[in-house]
Amino acid sequence: MQEISKGANVSLTALSEDAGAVVVSLSWSSASGAGDADVSVLLVDGDGKVRSENDFYFYNNPAAADGSVQLLGKTPTGSGDEDRISVDLTAVPEGVARIVVAASQYGGARFGDLDDLRMTVADRGGEPLVGFSIRDASVETAFIFGELYRRGEEWKFRAVGQGYETGLAGLATDFGISVLEETEEAEETGDSGGGEGAGGDVSATEAGPAAQGAPAAQAEPAPPAAPVPAPVPAPVPAEPLAPAGGGTAAVPAQARGRGPRTTRKKVTLPKVAGNSLAENDSWRPARLFPVPTLKSDKEREVRATSVLLSVMAQVPEFGRRLTAAFGAPAGRMQTFTEVSLPHGETPRRPDGVIRVERAGKLWTALVETKTNGNPLKAEQVQQYMDIAARRGYEAVITLSNDVALEGTAMVDVKIDGRRKHKVSLWHLSWAEVAHQAQMLIRHEGVGNAAHAWLLQELLEYLQHEQSGCHGFQNMGAAWVPVRKGIEDETLAPDDARAVEVVESWERLIRQVCLRLGGELGQKALPVQRVRRGSDPQARRSAAAQKLCRDGRLSAELRIDGTSSVIAVTADLRTGKVRTTVDVPAPEGSYPLTTVKRLVRLLAGAPADLHVETLVEGGTGPRGTLERLRPEPGDLVPKGGAPLGGFRLSLIKGMGNTRGNTESGFIRSVDEAVDRFYQGVVAHLGPVGARAGSRRG
Repeated sequence: MQEISKGANVSLTALSEDAGAVVVSLSWSSASGAGDADVSVLLVDGDGKVRSENDFYFYNNPAAADGSVQLLGKTPTGSGDEDRISVDLTAVPEGVARIVVAASQYGGARFGDLDDLRMTVADRGGEPLVGFSIRDASVETAFIFGELYRRGEEWKFRAVGQGYETGLAGLATDFGISVLEETEEAEETGDSGGGEGAGGDVSATEAGPAAQGAPAAQAEPAPPAAPVPAPVPAPVPAEPLAPAGGGTAAVPAQARGRGPRTTRKKVTLPKVAGNSLAENDSWRPARLFPVPTLKSDKEREVRATSVLLSVMAQVPEFGRRLTAAFGAPAGRMQTFTEVSLPHGETPRRPDGVIRVERAGKLWTALVETKTNGNPLKAEQVQQYMDIAARRGYEAVITLSNDVALEGTAMVDVKIDGRRKHKVSLWHLSWAEVAHQAQMLIRHEGVGNAAHAWLLQELLEYLQHEQSGCHGFQNMGAAWVPVRKGIEDETLAPDDARAVEVVESWERLIRQVCLRLGGELGQKALPVQRVRRGSDPQARRSAAAQKLCRDGRLSAELRIDGTSSVIAVTADLRTGKVRTTVDVPAPEGSYPLTTVKRLVRLLAGAPADLHVETLVEGGTGPRGTLERLRPEPGDLVPKGGAPLGGFRLSLIKGMGNTRGNTESGFIRSVDEAVDRFYQGVVAHLGPVGARAGSRRG
């Protein structure tokens, strides 16, 4: 990979023969693990302005209709995140001269608070081509990382590194997107409810207090504006926790509301079903994909593959969402099952084949499917890799209940380096498939009602107990002996089985994030508080030693767009799962007033919620919410100690079995996180939850 400095440029065609489509990655890290930014892409013409509202892509408008741009979302890396964008350069309209890649922050955050700001560009096969690091970030709230631009028949990359103190609004104005003043924006959202028809305006308050108007560089009226994120009214408690004396507490992202106003109409399904016409509960709705007749694993695999691939081909948004991350172009997609392919004396039949046609070129991937917790077979996948290499196919995709981990291969295959044609090996989990379907039909929308209904039927199928597609559902063979060894204190610190349990725990947390994110319409990501670039296996070995010593499995997860960090701890010695979040107290507030307002905010929280007062150097008074409601003053620190905040915790019994049954460990963790978010975090409203010190 070639490293370039700020202002330098390089030809993508000169770096790779396969640069017709690229994957752009923006990454950053923070010491706390809570730093974040929103990625955006602008397509601009020769005058440096967007041509229309269809030229701006962001978190709630993630894909171009022609497939030229698609935001692939965040993945955790070390102590930070990597946000990826798929760009099909062959599909970019002729009128577009530059593709500008930027990121912005909100809620008073600055890019100087983040470390390792970096942009990389990889070719269609995932091979990194060029990288650029930003080392001078300070008070900026928005950054143009880089841009892809035309020079004749080729595309080039330029490292820009231009920052804005005026946030998203200042950046947007520079590219011909008009900015609304706060009062103007409030009137408009009041009339429209943050819905459609507002076009391309961005609220100055969303971008930060400095963004109250256009930068000096904007000297002429802006052309038709593109849709940019703008806050919509969000329900907040009547008495937010705020400093005494008339001060105002900072409102976190979850209270601001981040839905855009856009003219693009998409169909989503209501979360609450309409009244049923059934006479009683024994009447079951007719389903497009029935599952009760499935009796064997083979039947489940065949049915699941056929159901998924058929929906991918019929719902372009869904098919594109799943394949763009694998380097597939945007184009006409067809899918096939049980295809016979030559392989020595015995033909092989992969479970499925995906083909995408774009400008007369074909992209092909072989699909190997497993359901019901069955493991992938290395020999089988190796055969498909060899077949794909000989036939010039681009990828092999494995699909199973298991969740892929950074630094850990799903199957052990060998790549023949002498072959000129490279085949990429990718993995999908059924949990991720369900997550993407839910995001589209519940939050982001699809092109028409028929597509929404097809995705709903797919989701019903995946969630049916007989489908075998429930995602990760077994902690593995090492779970029972490790847990027993911890209970009777016989587990050796170097027991290799502890590493297996740590890997299973990490897979479980990633799946919990997928499910929670699908419910909320926001990404939920695991937080890794380690140095960026550290060895994942070394990290897991250290976690395994801690498990042997303390008997606890710990993790943190963050809801994208908020500052909430939820800590999850499974204590194998006590058989309890603890979920925790720390809530800071506003500066300058009166302790008793602050405590009373917190208790009022938690009026709908479970009575068994544990509340601890945080003071410098430790914790202060504590108690359950049931006891504190009539006497909130019991939480006030003794002796006039300064009030730092509160630690809220729920404790739940832990399942005994390793699987996803009613008494299973996996289900107990999933339910604990769901109960904590829905019962506690969702009620905090404008009280910003953040990561605090974890207690041992």
